[in-house]
Amino acid sequence: MLLKKVDKLMGNRFEFTVIGENENWCAEKIDLAIEEIKRIEKLLTTFSTESITHQINENAGIQPVTVTEEVFALVQRCQMLSKITQGAFDISYGGIDKKFWNFDLKMTTLPDPELAKKSVALINYQNIVLDEQKRTVFLKNKGMRIGFGGIGKGYAAEMAKRKLQENGVKSGIVNASGDLSAWGYQENGEAWTIGIANPNLRNDIFSTFKITNTAVATSGNYEKFVMINNKKYSHTIDPKTGYPVSGIKSVTIIAENAEIADALATPVTVMGIEVGLDFINQLKHIGCIIIDDADNKYFSKNINLT
Repeated sequence: MLLKKVDKLMGNRFEFTVIGENENWCAEKIDLAIEEIKRIEKLLTTFSTESITHQINENAGIQPVTVTEEVFALVQRCQMLSKITQGAFDISYGGIDKKFWNFDLKMTTLPDPELAKKSVALINYQNIVLDEQKRTVFLKNKGMRIGFGGIGKGYAAEMAKRKLQENGVKSGIVNASGDLSAWGYQENGEAWTIGIANPNLRNDIFSTFKITNTAVATSGNYEKFVMINNKKYSHTIDPKTGYPVSGIKSVTIIAENAEIADALATPVTVMGIEVGLDFINQLKHIGCIIIDDADNKYFSKNINLT
């Protein structure tokens, strides 16, 4: 028996697919996964004064904040991703002023390059100080802010999958608005069929492939963007320039785990096609598909799509 359920969590559409003995059993398991995602949202959100993220940001430039093992390990992994992407992935992007980059119809000109540079002056993962002994996180400079927007959905999908597996779910999919983790097999014994969205038509699919025990994440400029002088700028900001990136419509990452897939989609967008593909080709067990503004498709070395 296969059961699907959709819920809005972390401000995103989550879809759960579970195979089990009967509907009640499947529904119970999905509820456990939903509770797990709610727990993570409470922990990481920047919209609540209760969250640990809020406490870390409030104490920027003042004092280190003691965090749980889970949060410390997540920040540590983020720091590692920042190092290997040379800062293209950076959780200290939280200081970018939303008024500055408002991706709506009112935005008709790009900000002054100098102002843009200033807006990202506080973004620097090297100024996030971790103390393993005391398990503390400290943001060196006042005004610095962290946010888990670039990794949070993937992390939540991975943790929900773990919760389902711990509770006996041998086959399923957790899909967090395009960041998904699939394991086991369909009822007919085949691997799961996953579609990659066509960046020009949101509900259309440009390619499908079969996966099991694999995660896929897609980051596209078709969700939030602005047109200025006939050029499309995505909501992904290059942390070095403060400017939105252009030239790439979507990046799909295929990896063993949803957290990594989610976290790598944005930096590849920031790096651009050539550097991005070169970077992915150096990583084991990770594949990448890029679609540029002219609808050309680029594949990393280890991708074999049927």
